[in-house]
Amino acid sequence: MKPTKKILIITYYWPPAGGPGVQRWLKFVKYLPDFGWKPTVFIPENPSYPIVDETLQKDVSDDLDIIKTKIWEPYQLAEIFGKDNKKFKAGQFDVGNNQSWKSKLTIWVRGNFFIPDARVFWVKPSVEYLKKYLKENQFDSFVTTGPPHSMHLIGLELKKEFPNIEWIADFRDPWTEISYYKHLKLTKSADQKHRNLEQKVFETADITLATSFSDAENFRKKGANAFCITNGFDKVEVKVEQKIAQKSSKFTLSYIGVLEQLRNPEILWKVLNELISEKEDFKNDFQLKFVGRIDDKILNEIEQTALKNLVNNVGYLSHSEANVEMANSDLLLITNFPDDRSKGIIPGKIFEYLATGKQIVSFGPKESDVKKILEETNAGKHFSYDDESELKVFLLQKFEEWKSGISNSQTQNIEQFSRKNLTKKLTELL
Repeated sequence: MKPTKKILIITYYWPPAGGPGVQRWLKFVKYLPDFGWKPTVFIPENPSYPIVDETLQKDVSDDLDIIKTKIWEPYQLAEIFGKDNKKFKAGQFDVGNNQSWKSKLTIWVRGNFFIPDARVFWVKPSVEYLKKYLKENQFDSFVTTGPPHSMHLIGLELKKEFPNIEWIADFRDPWTEISYYKHLKLTKSADQKHRNLEQKVFETADITLATSFSDAENFRKKGANAFCITNGFDKVEVKVEQKIAQKSSKFTLSYIGVLEQLRNPEILWKVLNELISEKEDFKNDFQLKFVGRIDDKILNEIEQTALKNLVNNVGYLSHSEANVEMANSDLLLITNFPDDRSKGIIPGKIFEYLATGKQIVSFGPKESDVKKILEETNAGKHFSYDDESELKVFLLQKFEEWKSGISNSQTQNIEQFSRKNLTKKLTELL
């Protein structure tokens, strides 16, 4: 289909950035022309990405219009206080006894002085550049996607100047409702400023997008014209990676991605250690595989137990390599923050997990959107962080199925989460 409408996407994350944050709009941009929309992407010229993945460049069309301006970010200053501060780029925090005074100071500064986040210095130069650009080029819609939620401040200013261009504010994660918000050590005035800005975005944007059903409902309660379009999987990638996959000689439970302390499934490590000590065949035939960046403090915790001998820590791999590891696994692990306010978070990797057809073990709030998806697709089981006995039964059942070579589990209803179908849904909204 020849594109007849034009859309501008304003995003901080774009290849060569790695991780889940980049993939949502990378895939929308890939498929938008199929539905009559010509995208243009606006990105920082010199960003400081926490993860880089050059393989994602393959999804960027040669004829895609990309425009850029320079950005200044204060993360280099934060890293002077300590290497751990590099984690703040990706929204990760030391918690509890793991927090040094340097971490506490940096978190306090980040929350109270950089509102809504440390990319806020890109707002003014971006607005100046885009005002001129939009006067010279005709667009039907523009998108801001966060985090970083400072992207939405660019949207607020542009909507004032161009009220007739439709503004879509895309929230890949919530703003004030995200679990780590309460760890920012905010003063009352800083907290109010965050909330006022969020409210202004909800009330001003023509469409607010959420990646989960619960988030969309919460946004509507705050006055947003909110809709849910989840993340998804790309069928083209899945076909290639499943061809490469090979059956493992071990019953392999894999975690793919970044795992920080706030989502550490301590109950899982405990149950696995029990199974290792109780069942000799489980000890001989099991491996826990980490593919990505696992917080050192989590690895140190595991290192103090018998489980350490069964860990295969692969480290960070490209997106395509990581998807092959998913297909090579027998059971896939996903974790969420334990707080009930996080029930609406649907980690993007769950959809790539679904596409493998492998079973998923999930941890998070008791009633969550992830649980709904797993039940609807028959793709695994969701546990709260205190379901110890049920977890043990589930893991043993999956281990016995693996040993026998017969699985009773078959996923269903996953086609709705293909990136192309989700892009169609987006264009219908537009």
